[in-house]
Amino acid sequence: MANISLVSGICEKKIILDRILCISSNSDNNDGTFTNPVIFGDFPDPDVIRVGDVYYMSTTTMHNFPGATILKSYDLVNWEYCSNPLEKIESNACYNLDGCNRYSHGQWASSLKYHKGTYYLHFNTLDEGSFLLTATNPEGPWTMKKLSTSFYDAGLFFDDDDRIYIVYGINKLHVAELDSDFKVIRDQAITFGNIQSGIDNSATEGSHLYKINGYYYIYATTGGYYATQVAFRSSSIFGPYDEKEVFNSDRIHQGALIQTQTGEWWTMLFADKGAYGRLPSLQPVSWIDNWPIVGVNGKGVTTYKKPNVGKDYIIKALPTNDNFRNYKLDMQWEWNHNPDDSKWSLMEKAGSLRLQTVNVVDSLQRARNTLTQRIFGYSNSTDSYGTIRMDVQNMKEGDVAGLAVFQDPYAYIGITVSGGIKKLVMMNTGNKANFSQPITCDSIIYLRAITNYSTSKASFYYSTDNVTYNKFGNELDMKYNLSVFVGNRFAIFNYATSQTGGYVDVDWFSTERQFTEDTFYDSSFVGFTKNQMTISSVSVEQNTYNMLIGTSKDFKVTAHYLDGHTEDVTNEAIYSNPSSNIVSIVNGQIIAKADGVATVDFSYQDLLGNTQSGQFQVNIKRSH
Repeated sequence: MANISLVSGICEKKIILDRILCISSNSDNNDGTFTNPVIFGDFPDPDVIRVGDVYYMSTTTMHNFPGATILKSYDLVNWEYCSNPLEKIESNACYNLDGCNRYSHGQWASSLKYHKGTYYLHFNTLDEGSFLLTATNPEGPWTMKKLSTSFYDAGLFFDDDDRIYIVYGINKLHVAELDSDFKVIRDQAITFGNIQSGIDNSATEGSHLYKINGYYYIYATTGGYYATQVAFRSSSIFGPYDEKEVFNSDRIHQGALIQTQTGEWWTMLFADKGAYGRLPSLQPVSWIDNWPIVGVNGKGVTTYKKPNVGKDYIIKALPTNDNFRNYKLDMQWEWNHNPDDSKWSLMEKAGSLRLQTVNVVDSLQRARNTLTQRIFGYSNSTDSYGTIRMDVQNMKEGDVAGLAVFQDPYAYIGITVSGGIKKLVMMNTGNKANFSQPITCDSIIYLRAITNYSTSKASFYYSTDNVTYNKFGNELDMKYNLSVFVGNRFAIFNYATSQTGGYVDVDWFSTERQFTEDTFYDSSFVGFTKNQMTISSVSVEQNTYNMLIGTSKDFKVTAHYLDGHTEDVTNEAIYSNPSSNIVSIVNGQIIAKADGVATVDFSYQDLLGNTQSGQFQVNIKRSH
């Protein structure tokens, strides 16, 4: 076990370290070695860069928002959250779970680069094409633009002469040169020279592009499932490229090459680990005849010496516990699809997450505002705990609220209201099982899910006192199904089956075997200050929107508060639109209906009753 004096970020917020060491997931053995996976959680498709002494890693989050998670580290072993730069891709019906969905779609296979003061994050989607996020600070803010060309599983590259290139494709790889607006100048399928016999190029993807010692390298995965890692090498950006298999290890592939400050080379790949997802695996790299050979003697390492980065850094672990005492969600949380921000709050009841029902649906898979976080594995236990304390007194007839282990299949334990009576329920879609029993619970209920890494099973429990937990229902056989395409997650939810208007308050979520707020947090929080709750102004990204008939455009209304923080209040704002025949405002989108000019007034009222207003104009015309 790690020396407690060296542990940072494990028991997050203001906990009392001399009273308890909370459960943490980390790979640093505190003896100069680490053990793979370097992060025991679902962070697939890693791309890693070093800027100065800091390493940044981008990952895939698919249909979960805010996403495209970026982590940072100083030693490639101990990672912390940096940002979730992708607020949303679009506000269309499928991303809003309005009759359709984007499960297994959304953001994936990102490419992270830093060039002359700007961070660039490229990602692709199956439905909307390619996007580019840019920022001068990796913690944000980030700006997103849609690119005119779609680049599948792409790797960005800035050459020494500031030319921009991108490698992309599946099976047949292409290299394209881009202009400063990231539009294609030249596009060419790569040509080949020497190809190592036995390599299966039936599904080459996940490419990254580098220039090292005068050679251009495309670092990619090939062969589908089961995949190997290959390198293509050429003295010219467009080829011809020689190819060599550089790593062949069971289910470890696709990622990035990194050089440390001391000259060492490493690669961050991901390991397919079933129901828990795809876990980052840090492997050493040796250069042999100008080829990056991964592992030791052709094999991947499990426990190995840490990278030499010039100094030692304290052990860190990614946070999991939360008692919702901030006005914004911590970075471990992501919504399943786009949230409706008007139906959840961290401020309406200080110290709790309030989840209102959004619309009437028939299942959790269709329910909006389900809040998720990754399930982590632990070196000293095969069990992963997730527990919530939930106030259910304001639920309405037909509401279902609780805690899920979410993938396909999924299962949950929760409370429902049926015939005016609160019932404990457990739903398991894996074997079509339903369990229900009346429960004496006017207000507070504790709900727990325990997943097991060795068996890939999840079990469910409830308590009325946070001391004795009773098992309920049956076990979920957890799967990693491509219909969802991310690892199983803990999910907090509240949805309506007959009417909206009900809500629940979640006091805390914990991954500890035993948890109370008094033990893990100090008692200084007494609520939010007036400045934190008082709005000073509202704004939109543009004062004028120019559109063509039949098109739609996302927009955002931002509320600015006296303490300096901002919130997205697009769905909570009130809109006055006298020209509804010209333009419609629906779910964060402007929909252009007819020729003309529309002036839209909007206002937002904070929780203290203060109102601020703004205005924007929409010019609509027919296409030429």
